[in-house]
Amino acid sequence: MRNDSGRSSMIRAAMKAPYLERQEEHELAVRWKDQQDQVALHKITTAHMRLVISMASKFRNFGLPMSDLIQEGHVGLLEAAARFEPEREVRFSTYATWWIRASIQDYILRNWSIVRGGTSSAQKSLFFNLRRLRAKLSQGGEMLSSAVMYKEISSALGVSESDVALMDSRLSGPDSSLNAPMVADSDGSADRQDFLVSDDPLPDEVVGTSIDESRRTEWLRTALSVLNERELRIINERRLCDNGATLEALGDKLGISKERVRQIESRAMEKLRGALMKDHPEIVDHATA
Repeated sequence: MRNDSGRSSMIRAAMKAPYLERQEEHELAVRWKDQQDQVALHKITTAHMRLVISMASKFRNFGLPMSDLIQEGHVGLLEAAARFEPEREVRFSTYATWWIRASIQDYILRNWSIVRGGTSSAQKSLFFNLRRLRAKLSQGGEMLSSAVMYKEISSALGVSESDVALMDSRLSGPDSSLNAPMVADSDGSADRQDFLVSDDPLPDEVVGTSIDESRRTEWLRTALSVLNERELRIINERRLCDNGATLEALGDKLGISKERVRQIESRAMEKLRGALMKDHPEIVDHATA
Protein backbone atom coordinates (compact mmCIF):
# COMPACT_ATOMS: atom_id res chain seq x y z
CA MET A 1 0.00 0.00 0.00
CA ARG A 2 2.81 2.41 0.89
CA ASN A 3 4.56 1.73 -2.43
CA ASP A 4 1.35 2.32 -4.39
CA SER A 5 0.81 5.60 -2.52
CA GLY A 6 4.38 6.73 -3.21
CA ARG A 7 4.07 5.87 -6.87
CA SER A 8 0.78 7.71 -7.18
CA SER A 9 2.23 10.85 -5.58
CA MET A 10 5.23 10.63 -7.91
CA ILE A 11 2.97 10.39 -10.95
CA ARG A 12 0.82 13.30 -9.76
CA ALA A 13 3.90 15.46 -9.20
CA ALA A 14 5.20 14.62 -12.68
CA MET A 15 1.88 15.49 -14.29
CA LYS A 16 1.82 18.87 -12.53
CA ALA A 17 5.31 19.81 -13.71
CA PRO A 18 5.20 22.52 -16.40
CA TYR A 19 6.23 21.77 -19.96
CA LEU A 20 9.33 23.52 -21.26
CA GLU A 21 9.31 25.60 -24.39
CA ARG A 22 12.16 24.88 -26.79
CA GLN A 23 14.05 28.10 -25.97
CA GLU A 24 13.67 27.68 -22.21
CA GLU A 25 14.82 24.06 -22.44
CA HIS A 26 17.87 25.14 -24.44
CA GLU A 27 18.79 27.83 -21.92
CA LEU A 28 18.45 25.43 -18.99
CA ALA A 29 20.57 22.82 -20.78
CA VAL A 30 23.30 25.40 -21.43
CA ARG A 31 23.27 26.52 -17.78
CA TRP A 32 23.61 22.93 -16.63
CA LYS A 33 26.37 22.04 -19.06
CA ASP A 34 28.45 25.19 -18.68
CA GLN A 35 27.81 26.08 -15.04
CA GLN A 36 26.62 22.82 -13.48
CA ASP A 37 23.54 24.71 -12.31
CA GLN A 38 21.59 22.26 -10.13
CA VAL A 39 18.42 24.32 -10.36
CA ALA A 40 18.53 24.07 -14.15
CA LEU A 41 19.07 20.31 -13.95
CA HIS A 42 16.13 19.94 -11.57
CA LYS A 43 13.80 21.86 -13.91
CA ILE A 44 14.86 19.78 -16.91
CA THR A 45 14.46 16.41 -15.21
CA THR A 46 11.21 17.33 -13.46
CA ALA A 47 9.68 18.45 -16.76
CA HIS A 48 10.58 15.11 -18.36
CA MET A 49 9.39 12.74 -15.64
CA ARG A 50 6.23 12.25 -17.70
CA LEU A 51 8.44 10.69 -20.35
CA VAL A 52 10.06 8.41 -17.78
CA ILE A 53 6.69 7.23 -16.43
CA SER A 54 5.33 6.68 -19.93
CA MET A 55 8.39 4.65 -20.90
CA ALA A 56 8.32 2.60 -17.70
CA SER A 57 4.65 1.71 -18.22
CA LYS A 58 5.56 -0.01 -21.50
CA PHE A 59 7.60 -2.55 -19.53
CA ARG A 60 5.14 -3.21 -16.69
CA ASN A 61 4.35 -6.72 -17.98
CA PHE A 62 7.77 -8.09 -17.03
CA GLY A 63 6.69 -8.59 -13.41
CA LEU A 64 8.92 -5.96 -11.78
CA PRO A 65 7.62 -3.15 -9.53
CA MET A 66 6.54 -0.08 -11.47
CA SER A 67 8.25 2.17 -8.90
CA ASP A 68 11.57 0.42 -9.60
CA LEU A 69 11.12 0.84 -13.35
CA ILE A 70 10.44 4.54 -12.88
CA GLN A 71 13.49 4.88 -10.64
CA GLU A 72 15.71 3.23 -13.25
CA GLY A 73 14.19 5.40 -15.93
CA HIS A 74 15.09 8.44 -13.81
CA VAL A 75 18.69 7.18 -13.71
CA GLY A 76 18.64 7.09 -17.50
CA LEU A 77 17.17 10.59 -17.56
CA LEU A 78 20.05 11.90 -15.41
CA GLU A 79 22.56 10.15 -17.68
CA ALA A 80 20.97 11.82 -20.68
CA ALA A 81 21.20 15.22 -18.99
CA ALA A 82 24.88 14.64 -18.26
CA ARG A 83 25.62 13.80 -21.90
CA PHE A 84 23.25 16.19 -23.68
CA GLU A 85 24.82 18.73 -26.04
CA PRO A 86 22.44 21.69 -26.45
CA GLU A 87 24.41 23.12 -29.36
CA ARG A 88 23.18 20.28 -31.59
CA GLU A 89 19.70 21.85 -31.60
CA VAL A 90 17.96 18.55 -30.75
CA ARG A 91 15.06 18.48 -28.31
CA PHE A 92 16.09 16.96 -25.00
CA SER A 93 13.14 14.54 -24.97
CA THR A 94 14.28 13.04 -28.28
CA TYR A 95 17.78 12.49 -26.92
CA ALA A 96 16.67 11.28 -23.47
CA THR A 97 14.26 8.65 -24.79
CA TRP A 98 17.10 6.30 -25.77
CA TRP A 99 18.86 6.61 -22.39
CA ILE A 100 15.66 6.11 -20.40
CA ARG A 101 14.71 3.00 -22.38
CA ALA A 102 18.25 1.58 -22.17
CA SER A 103 18.38 2.07 -18.39
CA ILE A 104 15.02 0.38 -17.85
CA GLN A 105 15.88 -2.52 -20.15
CA ASP A 106 19.23 -3.09 -18.45
CA TYR A 107 17.46 -3.17 -15.08
CA ILE A 108 14.94 -5.73 -16.34
CA LEU A 109 17.66 -7.95 -17.79
CA ARG A 110 19.57 -7.84 -14.47
CA ASN A 111 16.55 -8.59 -12.27
CA TRP A 112 13.99 -10.51 -14.31
CA SER A 113 15.75 -13.81 -13.69
CA ILE A 114 18.58 -15.12 -11.53
CA VAL A 115 20.01 -16.57 -14.76
CA ARG A 116 21.85 -13.83 -16.59
CA GLY A 117 20.71 -13.50 -20.17
CA GLY A 118 22.65 -12.35 -23.20
CA THR A 119 23.79 -8.74 -23.21
CA SER A 120 24.38 -8.28 -26.94
CA SER A 121 22.06 -5.97 -28.85
CA ALA A 122 20.59 -8.93 -30.74
CA GLN A 123 19.86 -10.82 -27.50
CA LYS A 124 18.27 -7.75 -25.93
CA SER A 125 16.08 -7.28 -29.00
CA LEU A 126 15.04 -10.93 -28.80
CA PHE A 127 14.19 -10.68 -25.10
CA PHE A 128 12.02 -7.58 -25.45
CA ASN A 129 10.37 -8.41 -28.80
CA LEU A 130 9.75 -12.15 -28.67
CA ARG A 131 6.28 -11.94 -27.10
CA ARG A 132 5.20 -9.13 -29.43
CA LEU A 133 6.32 -11.03 -32.53
CA ARG A 134 4.67 -14.24 -31.35
CA ALA A 135 1.40 -12.40 -30.82
CA LYS A 136 1.70 -10.76 -34.25
CA LEU A 137 2.33 -14.08 -35.99
CA SER A 138 -0.69 -15.60 -34.24
CA GLN A 139 -3.11 -12.83 -35.27
CA GLY A 140 -3.98 -14.45 -38.57
CA GLY A 141 -5.75 -17.31 -36.81
CA GLU A 142 -3.46 -19.89 -38.40
CA MET A 143 -1.81 -22.27 -35.95
CA LEU A 144 1.92 -22.10 -36.64
CA SER A 145 4.26 -24.80 -35.42
CA SER A 146 7.04 -23.79 -33.07
CA ALA A 147 9.61 -24.52 -35.77
CA VAL A 148 7.94 -22.18 -38.26
CA MET A 149 7.42 -19.49 -35.65
CA TYR A 150 11.04 -19.68 -34.48
CA LYS A 151 12.22 -19.41 -38.08
CA GLU A 152 10.11 -16.30 -38.71
CA ILE A 153 11.27 -14.62 -35.49
CA SER A 154 14.94 -15.48 -36.05
CA SER A 155 14.76 -13.96 -39.53
CA ALA A 156 13.07 -10.80 -38.24
CA LEU A 157 15.55 -10.21 -35.40
CA GLY A 158 18.74 -11.57 -36.93
CA VAL A 159 19.37 -14.29 -34.33
CA SER A 160 19.61 -18.06 -34.59
CA GLU A 161 16.56 -20.29 -34.26
CA SER A 162 18.19 -22.03 -31.29
CA ASP A 163 18.49 -18.67 -29.52
CA VAL A 164 14.79 -18.03 -30.15
CA ALA A 165 13.85 -21.46 -28.77
CA LEU A 166 16.03 -20.96 -25.67
CA MET A 167 14.60 -17.50 -24.96
CA ASP A 168 11.06 -18.78 -25.48
CA SER A 169 11.61 -21.50 -22.88
CA ARG A 170 13.02 -18.95 -20.42
CA LEU A 171 10.04 -16.64 -20.87
CA SER A 172 7.55 -19.51 -20.54
CA GLY A 173 8.13 -20.06 -16.84
CA PRO A 174 9.49 -18.22 -13.80
CA ASP A 175 12.54 -19.14 -11.78
CA SER A 176 11.99 -21.85 -9.17
CA SER A 177 13.71 -21.87 -5.81
CA LEU A 178 15.77 -24.95 -4.98
CA ASN A 179 14.27 -24.72 -1.50
CA ALA A 180 10.71 -24.89 -2.80
CA PRO A 181 8.84 -27.97 -1.47
CA MET A 182 7.88 -30.60 -4.05
CA VAL A 183 6.43 -33.75 -2.51
CA ALA A 184 5.71 -35.03 0.93
CA ASP A 185 7.91 -37.76 2.35
CA SER A 186 8.05 -39.66 5.64
CA ASP A 187 9.70 -36.68 7.33
CA GLY A 188 7.30 -34.10 6.01
CA SER A 189 8.44 -32.57 2.73
CA ALA A 190 11.30 -32.58 0.24
CA ASP A 191 12.91 -29.62 -1.50
CA ARG A 192 13.91 -29.47 -5.15
CA GLN A 193 17.56 -29.53 -4.15
CA ASP A 194 17.03 -32.94 -2.52
CA PHE A 195 16.65 -34.42 -6.00
CA LEU A 196 19.83 -32.85 -7.40
CA VAL A 197 22.12 -35.71 -6.42
CA SER A 198 25.71 -35.57 -7.63
CA ASP A 199 28.11 -38.50 -7.66
CA ASP A 200 31.09 -36.15 -7.86
CA PRO A 201 33.42 -36.08 -4.83
CA LEU A 202 33.01 -33.28 -2.31
CA PRO A 203 35.15 -30.15 -2.82
CA ASP A 204 37.37 -30.94 0.18
CA GLU A 205 37.97 -34.43 -1.20
CA VAL A 206 38.91 -33.01 -4.61
CA VAL A 207 41.35 -30.58 -3.03
CA GLY A 208 42.82 -33.23 -0.75
CA THR A 209 43.32 -35.65 -3.63
CA SER A 210 44.93 -32.96 -5.77
CA ILE A 211 47.35 -32.01 -2.99
CA ASP A 212 48.24 -35.67 -2.32
CA GLU A 213 48.82 -36.37 -6.01
CA SER A 214 51.05 -33.31 -6.38
CA ARG A 215 53.05 -34.28 -3.30
CA ARG A 216 53.53 -37.88 -4.45
CA THR A 217 54.51 -36.76 -7.94
CA GLU A 218 57.21 -34.57 -6.45
CA TRP A 219 58.44 -37.42 -4.22
CA LEU A 220 58.65 -39.77 -7.23
CA ARG A 221 60.48 -37.17 -9.32
CA THR A 222 63.09 -36.82 -6.57
CA ALA A 223 63.46 -40.60 -6.18
CA LEU A 224 63.95 -41.06 -9.94
CA SER A 225 67.13 -38.98 -9.71
CA VAL A 226 68.95 -41.97 -8.13
CA LEU A 227 68.63 -43.99 -11.36
CA ASN A 228 71.18 -44.02 -14.16
CA GLU A 229 70.21 -43.18 -17.73
CA ARG A 230 69.34 -46.74 -18.84
CA GLU A 231 67.43 -47.54 -15.66
CA LEU A 232 65.43 -44.31 -15.99
CA ARG A 233 64.54 -45.08 -19.61
CA ILE A 234 63.35 -48.58 -18.73
CA ILE A 235 61.23 -47.36 -15.78
CA ASN A 236 59.74 -44.56 -17.90
CA GLU A 237 58.77 -46.86 -20.78
CA ARG A 238 57.70 -49.79 -18.63
CA ARG A 239 56.01 -48.15 -15.63
CA LEU A 240 55.30 -44.48 -16.32
CA CYS A 241 53.69 -44.63 -19.77
CA ASP A 242 50.00 -45.27 -20.40
CA ASN A 243 50.85 -48.22 -22.64
CA GLY A 244 53.95 -49.73 -21.10
CA ALA A 245 56.45 -51.33 -23.47
CA THR A 246 56.97 -55.11 -23.33
CA LEU A 247 60.28 -56.56 -22.15
CA GLU A 248 60.92 -57.90 -25.64
CA ALA A 249 60.16 -54.60 -27.44
CA LEU A 250 62.29 -52.62 -25.02
CA GLY A 251 65.11 -55.16 -25.31
CA ASP A 252 65.11 -54.74 -29.09
CA LYS A 253 65.36 -50.94 -28.68
CA LEU A 254 68.29 -51.20 -26.25
CA GLY A 255 70.03 -54.08 -28.01
CA ILE A 256 69.81 -56.42 -25.02
CA SER A 257 67.78 -59.49 -24.11
CA LYS A 258 64.36 -59.23 -22.51
CA GLU A 259 65.77 -61.04 -19.45
CA ARG A 260 68.40 -58.36 -19.08
CA VAL A 261 65.68 -55.68 -19.30
CA ARG A 262 63.79 -57.46 -16.51
CA GLN A 263 66.91 -57.55 -14.33
CA ILE A 264 67.62 -53.84 -14.84
CA GLU A 265 63.98 -52.97 -14.13
CA SER A 266 64.02 -55.05 -10.93
CA ARG A 267 67.20 -53.37 -9.74
CA ALA A 268 65.81 -49.91 -10.58
CA MET A 269 62.63 -50.61 -8.60
CA GLU A 270 64.71 -51.64 -5.58
CA LYS A 271 66.67 -48.38 -5.81
CA LEU A 272 63.42 -46.39 -6.00
CA ARG A 273 61.99 -48.18 -2.96
CA GLY A 274 65.16 -47.50 -1.04
CA ALA A 275 65.10 -43.79 -1.91
CA LEU A 276 61.43 -43.49 -0.96
CA MET A 277 61.86 -45.41 2.30
CA LYS A 278 64.75 -43.17 3.27
CA ASP A 279 62.97 -39.84 2.72
CA HIS A 280 59.28 -40.80 3.13
CA PRO A 281 58.79 -44.02 5.11
CA GLU A 282 55.06 -43.24 5.50
CA ILE A 283 54.36 -43.97 1.81
CA VAL A 284 56.32 -47.20 1.42
CA ASP A 285 53.10 -49.17 1.08
CA HIS A 286 51.94 -46.94 -1.81
CA ALA A 287 55.33 -47.01 -3.50
CA THR A 288 55.64 -50.80 -3.42
CA ALA A 289 52.07 -51.52 -4.45
